[in-house]
Amino acid sequence: MTVTRRTVTSALAGTVLLAAASATVTTPALADDPLRVAMGDIASVESLGLLIAMERAREQGVDMELTFFNSEDIAVQAVVGGQADIGVGAPYAFIQNSGAPIRMFYRMSTLLFFPVVNSDVYSEWSDLDGEEITVHSRGSGTEALMRLMEKVHGIEYSNISYVPGSEVRAGAMLQGTVNASIVDAAAFNLLQEEGGGRFMRLPIDGVNATDEALFANTQTLENRAADMAVFVEAMEQTWADINEDPTIVATLRDQYGLLADLPDNAAAGITDYYTDVVSNGIFPLGGGSADDVRDDMAFLAAAGQVDEPGDDFDPGTYWDFSVHGN
Repeated sequence: MTVTRRTVTSALAGTVLLAAASATVTTPALADDPLRVAMGDIASVESLGLLIAMERAREQGVDMELTFFNSEDIAVQAVVGGQADIGVGAPYAFIQNSGAPIRMFYRMSTLLFFPVVNSDVYSEWSDLDGEEITVHSRGSGTEALMRLMEKVHGIEYSNISYVPGSEVRAGAMLQGTVNASIVDAAAFNLLQEEGGGRFMRLPIDGVNATDEALFANTQTLENRAADMAVFVEAMEQTWADINEDPTIVATLRDQYGLLADLPDNAAAGITDYYTDVVSNGIFPLGGGSADDVRDDMAFLAAAGQVDEPGDDFDPGTYWDFSVHGN
């Protein structure tokens, strides 16, 4: 399996954006080509579950290639434009607004994030009225959650900055350049361990939504159905194994030689991170269902990212469940 990191140049970004705008221009991979996966994030401990599943698919004869793009938007556009076959994210708003022929097909994780503030500056949600916050990327679950809290608490942020990578945002908070953000469990633990008591979590209640899913062009789902089935089976087995024994991630990382350049402190936290993931039910089993889609749309509508679904709402507009049979 090939793993690459890419900062998309302006020329490539323009090509991808043009393809996304047309929503029909694709360059489908041939059956013997790798399944190309686009992730709009940085390589991190969070990526390991997906990387392990990709290695397992490769063992079953399906070559796979992962590229880290510099934003989730570009990853979505790469899938629409044919530069990638599979993307990672939850592009409900993009599908609704563009009508692009992409569908989600596997629910990877549910939303569990920690809105965090520097307690020397803020102590409650109302303090963020007129203040700047930092989230992962435009259209991400982190933005949706913070937008929802803006509505719930009757406040208005002065600006939203987009900084991919929870550990990057946590690092900025430790350095004092960011005072209000939203991070994952591993980054929150880092802030608690190294923050000297400066950081506090703001409360959130009643949120049940998808954080990340796998999605693909409908043409890929049809033309590469056999390969996609192998990949989904590898995902299901990997997620089941992690839920049964979170320590397996560190073991398999060593076995497959994944992310060898992870900093020592990040590598040392792999088991703790996945133990937290499992204990909080973040890695759901089953791959997703129509009820999950309805919950996602209700959440995103409340956050102002999509239109409220009507009585005639069809989950098939956004998801293709045929790969895993749900």
